Amino acid sequence: MNRQERVGDPNEMLLLAMRGALSEVWTALPGVIQSFDAVAMTCTVQPAIQVRARGPDGTESSLSLPLLVDCPVQFPAGGNCTLTFPVTPGDECLIVFGSRCIDGWWQSSGVQAQAEPRMHDLSDGFVLLGTRSRPRALSGVSTASAQLRSDDGATFIDLNPVTKKVSIVAPGGLDVVTPLATFSKAVTIGGLLTFIGGMVGSATSGAAAVFNGVLNVIGQITANGKRVDDTHTHNNVQPGSGNSGTVN
Repeated sequence: MNRQERVGDPNEMLLLAMRGALSEVWTALPGVIQSFDAVAMTCTVQPAIQVRARGPDGTESSLSLPLLVDCPVQFPAGGNCTLTFPVTPGDECLIVFGSRCIDGWWQSSGVQAQAEPRMHDLSDGFVLLGTRSRPRALSGVSTASAQLRSDDGATFIDLNPVTKKVSIVAPGGLDVVTPLATFSKAVTIGGLLTFIGGMVGSATSGAAAVFNGVLNVIGQITANGKRVDDTHTHNNVQPGSGNSGTVN
């Protein structure tokens, strides 16, 4: 027994009534995604906290709350830009409940009248992705940089505010689809450079291209409009140890 029950506090009935009213007020709960509708951007989610219920015989048991359907999913967004994630069943999340009915807003956007007078109801949940229980905590979370990463940490984009560097680690490869990519400064390539559409370059000073090592060319080589590959010949040259002049 608590103190109020032992001493017969006259406010006990009021406290019980308040406790009963608060039991119907929903604010936020962890949940588990059951399904995701990528077109409507809503999901079905199972609240991950059970409620206590007392049976007719006075015994208490824990019961699961019903599935919550058509819950709007929150992706970080603003200024016509959105960061999306591939929401999958089993993902953990945080369900935040609106203090008033959200049906009119959800269906029509803008400022709308309440479709129903309900308050803090299980029907008005928003799903915030990324909340994790301890067993599902990420390993290797960077404490020095911001990352967009896979859960296993094998693939990520890393932005370091101290070194001012952005690093991309992609074991499966990196595809860039764009009509034009501009690099304002030097570019270093540690592996094989392969180009299909051709390569055009110029330099404001010095050599436009410097190759250290063997340069193998399959096909024609042209310099200033003249071929200088294996078909190139000089006219009026006699055999001997001298050097030929320039080609006219």
